[in-house]
Amino acid sequence: MMSLAITVIGGGAAGFFGAITALETFPGATVTILEKTRTVLNKVRISGGGRCNVTHACFDNRQLVKHYPRGEKALRSLLNQFDAADTVRWFERNGVRLKTEADGRMFPETNTSETIIDCLLHVAQNLGIRIRTSCGVSSLRKHESGWQIQLLTGETFYADRVLVATGGYPQRTAYDWFPQQTEDLITPVPSLFTFNVPTSYLLPLAGIAVHDAGVYVIGTKQQQRGPLLLTHWGFSGPAVLRLSAWAARDLAAVDYRFTLRINWVPTLTENDLRTALQNFRQQNGRKQVSSQNPFGLPSRLWLALATESGIQESQRWADLPAKLFNRLTERLTNSQFQVVGKSTFKEEFVTCGGVPLGSLNPQTLESKAQSGLFFAGEVLDVDGITGGFNFQNAWTTGYIVGKHIGL
Repeated sequence: MMSLAITVIGGGAAGFFGAITALETFPGATVTILEKTRTVLNKVRISGGGRCNVTHACFDNRQLVKHYPRGEKALRSLLNQFDAADTVRWFERNGVRLKTEADGRMFPETNTSETIIDCLLHVAQNLGIRIRTSCGVSSLRKHESGWQIQLLTGETFYADRVLVATGGYPQRTAYDWFPQQTEDLITPVPSLFTFNVPTSYLLPLAGIAVHDAGVYVIGTKQQQRGPLLLTHWGFSGPAVLRLSAWAARDLAAVDYRFTLRINWVPTLTENDLRTALQNFRQQNGRKQVSSQNPFGLPSRLWLALATESGIQESQRWADLPAKLFNRLTERLTNSQFQVVGKSTFKEEFVTCGGVPLGSLNPQTLESKAQSGLFFAGEVLDVDGITGGFNFQNAWTTGYIVGKHIGL
């Protein structure tokens, strides 16, 4: 029997994991990875601030899937084949121990993404996987019982099976070379981004973090809560990134121009906050409003909110008029900012959209329309919030394709 020729298009996390699993599962095959750029595993290298957030220490798959704005239902069954616990075991079996941080993110103990890159390259090379860089694909066509792959260089070669693991691109044209599927490509839009607010009076406070804030997109049901970071362009931090992920389509539809509402004290209802302020006022009447706050907010942020409410820096709590008291309450629970655009988060981006899961076999990720064609990773219409969830999608879907691509 002739050796099965498997080509993986895309030298990222999903592509490598798919290639490795394929050759481990079907040792008689020949596996080639084609990468468009000059280096492989580029996103692995820069993720997690250069440390690579490999996965998340969430080992209950019912809870894990709740961190994916898109793809939750499909991932629920796919994780039965390879989940976060399997990821940890796989890397440890291949010489990489992972550590868990307080927020659940898992990194290599070495604290460098090069450890993950070296591991994947080592395993791939030991198996005899061919890795070719600067090999962008211009077309992929069915040819007899296999596939004809045309490179941007003009070179043509053939494969029996193909795994497309090219990652996500926010422009639909980047997918033009894909073969026709049973369902149209879901228009890709960016996810996981920060908010630009050029008119914000808080811009001078860049670097200040609030441990717990509620963030809302006015006019929608989209809201999140968590740490918030003030930046020199607007707002970032986990709460904003999660909001950008869950609201990715809503925000793209309005060209990233919308009103953001922030509640700086989300643990209290407006009435409870008002009561807390009244009590604080009575007990601290002689103290200046601008220098005393009962909610543990950063002092410079509190001063900015008070100033924006019209309160003079020398004004005492006892002398605060009802009008300014009400304004301060409003600023604390209902600060509103005009967002006009987005920024990429730490050179990382995730795409919402891509190949619809309905066009694939839900157990093998093989195209229903084109036998021998598989998809894995971010090219699928699956995306997670920050915290290692997008890499887990890459490991899971790459593994599943690798297990089935030679059948």
